[in-house]
Amino acid sequence: MAKRDYYEVLGVNKSASGDQIKSAYRKLAVKYHPDKNKGDKGAEEKFKEASEAYHVLSNSERKQNYDNFGHAAFENGGGGRGGFGNFDFSNHFSDIFEDFFGEGFGGGRRSRRSNNRGSDLRYDLSISLEEAFSGKKQDIKFSTSEKCDTCSGSGSKPGHQAGACSMCGGHGQVRSSQGFFTVQQTCPQCAGAGEQITHPCSNCNGQGKRQASKRLSVTIPKGVDDGTRIRLSGKGEAGSRGGSSGDLYLFINVHSHDLFKRSDENLFFECPVSIADAALGTSIEIPTIDGGKAKIKIPAGTQSGKQFRLRGKGMPYMRGSDFGDLYVQVNTEVPISLNKEQKELLEKFREIENEKSNPSIKKFFQKAKSFWKN
Repeated sequence: MAKRDYYEVLGVNKSASGDQIKSAYRKLAVKYHPDKNKGDKGAEEKFKEASEAYHVLSNSERKQNYDNFGHAAFENGGGGRGGFGNFDFSNHFSDIFEDFFGEGFGGGRRSRRSNNRGSDLRYDLSISLEEAFSGKKQDIKFSTSEKCDTCSGSGSKPGHQAGACSMCGGHGQVRSSQGFFTVQQTCPQCAGAGEQITHPCSNCNGQGKRQASKRLSVTIPKGVDDGTRIRLSGKGEAGSRGGSSGDLYLFINVHSHDLFKRSDENLFFECPVSIADAALGTSIEIPTIDGGKAKIKIPAGTQSGKQFRLRGKGMPYMRGSDFGDLYVQVNTEVPISLNKEQKELLEKFREIENEKSNPSIKKFFQKAKSFWKN
């Protein structure tokens, strides 16, 4: 059966750029990869065909020979300048995957130290709303692993060095053939490090790290909210045998406050006032989150539930110099346990009260009467 045109296989034209050829191949390789189509011979053939086409068209010299001589450039040693003879594409598939897909298809030129990175750590820190407003510095203490001082993290006894792994030859990866395909995986003997500790450090047993209690001074920025996550790079667990350290993540918990409720950068609280003050008007002092005071004027006739806004008296923004606002809601309190004089005054007030003084009450009963009538 005659081979299909390589451009047709990848679905590109002859003027396609290297990136376009690469993109077209990636889509086909992902679609027909044997791991996703186990037992499907048709998919296996299409995968092989696309890989062969990409191997030729991704290289400028091979592409030029193919453009000039077609498939003959790679058959029987002929086909003009730079012929490749009976080229065996299967020997190069694993290299294509390494260069193109990296770790995604079981290969890739990973750093030998990548598997030795230390673990990330989490630390939950609780603070008050006042501390979230002003920010703070705090010492924290936690258990972690730190680099061994004796071997400086190498895992080898001082004066000795790690040797190449006998199984993978220092590559950190081992390959095995499974029929047409070559499978590459992390070396089980060295866990991808490519090294073997022949003379382990007696202080850390060749791990390059030891368990320890660590104290750290951390800075909590102004304006943090409940659930804020702060990343401290490299402050997590030490890596094994010279691997990089993990990160430390601070998760902030802001305690609820007796007075203030928070919504993003704005603060809210409810302030009770008497019926007389709400009716006649007054001025009151209210607390602010910075520990100060602010005065607000309650106009005569203020209704319960009315909100007053104090600009810039809320929480600071974490990124910037602005502040949110403080909203004060006035709630009118009805007096209880009245004495004789208070009752008499209220009775007299009720006698001389007229509908103009209570427009909402008047409007309500008008609606109620209309409802009953209908």
